[in-house]
Amino acid sequence: MKKLMVAFLLAGLTAIFALPLAAQSNPRGTAKLDLKGKAVTVEYGRPSLKGRAVEQLLEKVPAGGVWRLGADKSTTFSTQTDLLFGATAVPKGDYSLFALKEASGSWKLVFNKQTGQWGTEHDAAQDLASAVLTSSKASKPVEQVTISLAQEKSGGVISIEWGELKLSAAFKAK
Repeated sequence: MKKLMVAFLLAGLTAIFALPLAAQSNPRGTAKLDLKGKAVTVEYGRPSLKGRAVEQLLEKVPAGGVWRLGADKSTTFSTQTDLLFGATAVPKGDYSLFALKEASGSWKLVFNKQTGQWGTEHDAAQDLASAVLTSSKASKPVEQVTISLAQEKSGGVISIEWGELKLSAAFKAK
């Protein structure tokens, strides 16, 4: 009887500790950039299209609504230096990233001060700033959400690709 109780207890504890891991069902990705000796990183979930069209998935995002730019835990943007996305200032720190869909169908990159939450838990009151995203067609279709950071001129560029969609924004150290 004691062995049976111990077995149930161990099974229960295993389930409790395994649930958060099971909830993160998509692989995680990381993008890194060294900008004048300071790190800029993005850590995000990578859902797959699995035969679906990205346009159909993103048309479900209403005007004024946000896309969590990944899956599972919120996408985390970290910068060790103050940045400028055009005229938009983003102080060094950690943020959750979202893409805000405008009524025109265009997108803005949203920097949210709350981090570590589930990606669908967007609190607009915590939004720090937003920057215009340029939309274009990806050079080749991408099955999984892919976020990259690349050196460009005196700064960098963040790119989000999924299916044939590519959203990007240039930035520089302030």
